Amino acid sequence: MLLPKTNTPRWVIIIIDLLLSLTALFVAYLIRFDLKAEDYVIAEEWAILSKSIIIFIGVKYIIFYLFKIHKGLVRHTSTEDLKRIMSATLFSSIIFAILGYLRFMFYDGYYLFPKSVLVIEFLASSMFLLGSRFLVKIIYLESNKSKDIENRVLIYGAGVSGMMTKRTIQKDTLAKEAIIGFIDDNKKISGNRLEGITIFHSSKLEKLVKDEGVTKLIIAIQNPDKDNQNKIAEFCLANNIIIQKVPSTKSWINGEFSAKQISKIRINDLLGRKPISLDEKRINSELRGQVILVTGAAGSIGSGMVRQIAKYKPSKLILLDQAESPMYDLQIELISEDNNLSFEVVIGDIRNRERMKNVFETYMPRYVFHAAAYKHVPLMEDNPSEAILTNVLGTKNLVDLSLENNVFKFVMISTDKAVNPTNVMGASKRIAEIYAQGSNGKSDTKFITTRFGNVLGSNGSVIPLFSRQIDSGGPVTVTDERVTRFFMTIPEACQLVLEAGTMGDGGEIFVFDMGKSVKIIDLAKKMIKLSGLELGKDIQIKITGLRPGEKLYEELLSNKENSLTTHHPQIYRAKMREESGEQVTRISELIELFSSQDNMGIVKQMKAIVPEFISNNSTFEKLDS
Repeated sequence: MLLPKTNTPRWVIIIIDLLLSLTALFVAYLIRFDLKAEDYVIAEEWAILSKSIIIFIGVKYIIFYLFKIHKGLVRHTSTEDLKRIMSATLFSSIIFAILGYLRFMFYDGYYLFPKSVLVIEFLASSMFLLGSRFLVKIIYLESNKSKDIENRVLIYGAGVSGMMTKRTIQKDTLAKEAIIGFIDDNKKISGNRLEGITIFHSSKLEKLVKDEGVTKLIIAIQNPDKDNQNKIAEFCLANNIIIQKVPSTKSWINGEFSAKQISKIRINDLLGRKPISLDEKRINSELRGQVILVTGAAGSIGSGMVRQIAKYKPSKLILLDQAESPMYDLQIELISEDNNLSFEVVIGDIRNRERMKNVFETYMPRYVFHAAAYKHVPLMEDNPSEAILTNVLGTKNLVDLSLENNVFKFVMISTDKAVNPTNVMGASKRIAEIYAQGSNGKSDTKFITTRFGNVLGSNGSVIPLFSRQIDSGGPVTVTDERVTRFFMTIPEACQLVLEAGTMGDGGEIFVFDMGKSVKIIDLAKKMIKLSGLELGKDIQIKITGLRPGEKLYEELLSNKENSLTTHHPQIYRAKMREESGEQVTRISELIELFSSQDNMGIVKQMKAIVPEFISNNSTFEKLDS
């Protein structure tokens, strides 16, 4: 240990700073006389300087004390400390110049110090004071840093965030890590050095891992290119290299973050795609200053819609849901953000027409974003009557009230499970689509449907399930090795809903580009690796068999539908087949069957309305024969 752990007394630091300043003054005189001078010259200069030296020490002491340069912990010197030192040194030099002029004019015709000495002394003092603090800081960090290296680290990103990551790791005395280098996608900076650490192009990753024994990679780019990030992450996972990322700049304090905030990368970070480009001007022109109702506002998609819509400053945002506790949490979140959002929280059930009628007549919404629904396939397979009551009757109530109250646009949020449905939940959403689309043209209200697949991190989705199973030691349950799903993040889905909703003219079903489908078992394996566990050794994957109504593969369009492009590259318009006028009558008959609680009768009527509804792995398969 080269330095004591206890803090150095403040008076000692002041004395050291004054001695360093005197040394700087001596160096300034040496430089002025080119390190040599005749004895008589030295005597003349000393005669002048002797009257100034006490003033020099007094001024320095007062200025250093006023600027509090002795207050900072030297071993933790920050940029703020450096600013204070530079300011104090400069201010001292200005005082010397003023006092020297006064001495010259009113005392003995001599300046306190020659002008060249003042300049050199300022530079030398700054260098000595700053250098001494850096030296102490380096000695402290090196003497306290663990000598046992556990990880050899690469930092992905050689920008400001990458530089801050390097400093954070080096400053953490408990970190058992050695930084091998930076990697970056920018070829122009390859080969350069950043604070003494070499920058390599990201294509050199494999060679660096092989030659340098890299064991950890930290992603230090705030908005990395998703394709490049995923390639690097895939390589790291395949080679058992730990992957971490730095926190968002929003969580930095005074431009810094701690090593503890560097966290494991999440599966969401790998499945997310490039940022979506929205027609902000169009969305803003439609939503700003409007009264907007969001149903299912406490759910994953509903709350995501609320957050997105809030950015466009509606005159009032109506949050409707029957889930009291999640709604309370959302209310507290919106209040704490203090963004002057005008909103109302309404606890209510879309199945209760009288309650919904009161909501519409009280607030007169201009836009309705309908996200309320039952969505869990196995639960709805066991409870068809509840699926009908919420997903069909609830939607019918909202559609009818939108027509009666001259709502401008009604945007329904549907699912890929409505395409060629194999389960009650998907069929109930398809029936809701049919009713909404069939109501278009009955008045000025424009009915628009948006359809997408699984949403990362939504309530009850597979990723939170896998996370809980991994945290509890497993096993991780997968229904079938062949199952694939499309995934999208909550912000992506909500942004595309807004874009589609504002571009729609009524009657359309918009389908989103969900990217490539993902095998669920591969997803489970990645999440296990990202958790630092080894499949087969630390945790197992268990195949449980398809659940009632579950598909192996999801679709976004049925084979009777064609897609048309729109102005947005990630949104397509489904060219729908015409539904018969009998459908509305059959839907009303279906709702009336609720009171009978006859599951077979209810599902039979659903199949009559949606002929492509073929049950899979379900007790209702007998109805298809």
